[in-house]
Amino acid sequence: MASARGENYTVLIVDDDPDLLQLLTDGLELLGNFRVVQAVDGIQGLEQYFEVHPDCVIIDVVMPGLDGYQLVKALRGDPASAETPLIMLTALAQDKDEFVGLAAGADQYLVKPVKLRNLVEAVQRAVQITSEERQQHLLALAEKHDESAPEE
Repeated sequence: MASARGENYTVLIVDDDPDLLQLLTDGLELLGNFRVVQAVDGIQGLEQYFEVHPDCVIIDVVMPGLDGYQLVKALRGDPASAETPLIMLTALAQDKDEFVGLAAGADQYLVKPVKLRNLVEAVQRAVQITSEERQQHLLALAEKHDESAPEE
């Protein structure tokens, strides 16, 4: 079992921006003491996931090939990766984008730019969430979305 500070946790970051990828890697390694693995697109992210079996995955939404929503759905759809904490980190900041990301199966939806400290805290929370808590969160989100949807 990894400690609360992040020792021994492996985090996979999937983002097509090489500068941001390096900044996030450095921040998670230094501030969170995580082991970080990188992927530059969704397809490589999927391959890296099954090679490394990370404790948490941070996923950008807009990427060539397999986008972040598709990657989240693929990971949630495979029993080997279905319970892995997934955090979407994206510039898409509208409520509907967040709903789509969380409905796809992400545990958290963060908007860029994000403070590294907040990202470390998000990873620490994500690795501690249970599948029951994930289901409750999704149900609450669906109810909130239903309440705000216009009536037909």
